[in-house]
Amino acid sequence: MTSKDGGVYVVGAGLAGLRCARRLHEKGVAATVLEAGDGVGGRVRTDRVEDFLLDRGFQVLLTAYPEATEALDYRELELHPFYPGAMIRTGGRFVTVADPFRRRWDGLRTALAPVGGLGDKLKVAKLRRRVTAGSLEELFARPETTTREALAADGFSDTIVDRFFRPLFGGVLLDHELGTSSRMFEFVYRMFALGDVAIPTRGMGAIAEQLAGGLPPGCVRLGQRVTAVGDGGVTLADGERLPARAVVVATDGPTASELLGGEPAAPGSVAASCLYFAADRAPVDEPVIVLDGDGQGPVNNLCVPSAVAPTYAPPGAALISAAVIDRPGLPKGPDLEAAVLGQLADWFGSGVVAWRHLKTYHIPHAQPAQPPGTLDPPERPVRLRPGLYVCGDHRDNASINGALASGRRTAEVVLEDL
Repeated sequence: MTSKDGGVYVVGAGLAGLRCARRLHEKGVAATVLEAGDGVGGRVRTDRVEDFLLDRGFQVLLTAYPEATEALDYRELELHPFYPGAMIRTGGRFVTVADPFRRRWDGLRTALAPVGGLGDKLKVAKLRRRVTAGSLEELFARPETTTREALAADGFSDTIVDRFFRPLFGGVLLDHELGTSSRMFEFVYRMFALGDVAIPTRGMGAIAEQLAGGLPPGCVRLGQRVTAVGDGGVTLADGERLPARAVVVATDGPTASELLGGEPAAPGSVAASCLYFAADRAPVDEPVIVLDGDGQGPVNNLCVPSAVAPTYAPPGAALISAAVIDRPGLPKGPDLEAAVLGQLADWFGSGVVAWRHLKTYHIPHAQPAQPPGTLDPPERPVRLRPGLYVCGDHRDNASINGALASGRRTAEVVLEDL
């Protein structure tokens, strides 16, 4: 490649962009990543606030993700797993539901938990067998409906759907009504069944930092906001024009659509908030996700990240994460904080008033909406035309796996064209 040809530019240093750039460099094609922000990771970043590690929104790594196992060094990330199950708040008390295939000795507690009848729990085993059978390609080709409709068709009662499936998978899919494609639900359930739910020692942002660390020095340029993308180059906010042989737009879906003049169309967005609190004592000492089985409050799920990975909080302190899925009628701003604390005081008692609010993250585009039809085909085209490409979770599916897969697929298409 000569200088007059221009370079290869990747717009956006999220997981998809970094994966794409890594793949290109591995195949001998130098690529420069242009990132508008002050760090890598996009939506998967971690901030340090008063020696606490705050992920930008409630996020976890499902270790069974096939793209993650290929792209990441799990040993270097020093992953800490959650308990394979959940603690559910229902009827004024907490009950524990475990994965009976991984915690057989907890099976009795699970069988007696008031989150559905015995028939429901037997159907869970049948569902697990189905989602783990066959290939991922076959899973994403299955007949599609909403998650709630699929669970009803499987014969699950409203009780187990509302007390278990809604808060657990609604929290992962950011979908309080379970209107997400049943294909995506089955994919996530498969990942839960085959691996751990984990967070890295240095926070979720360590995933992007590991990807960026495998690139040559200087090829990630921070603070470089791209304002226009066209044939043959990109334009930066300061007016500089960079001629390009190939441009990959690796931003979130709405930003990509704006930069590319509406092609592809912007995906629908689902919003979420995450509130972090510091406390002298953890309300839950176990590395477990706590679910709102009653569905009454703003908090969908809660965890104590420092009980999973102690590095998330300084010695002698606990970090509490409360996740809220956006939906009509939710309070905003300080009113949301007050409503969250009110709900958690009902759960854990008056000691909650001593918790100190650290930060609230509100993410308008936490991930693309995925109602039935959006995953058909499951892998959308990444080549707009030779020399111009787009990648991100909106081209595959709304997951870390989808972002990484999209970046890899895009790099392969760029290499083919070059």
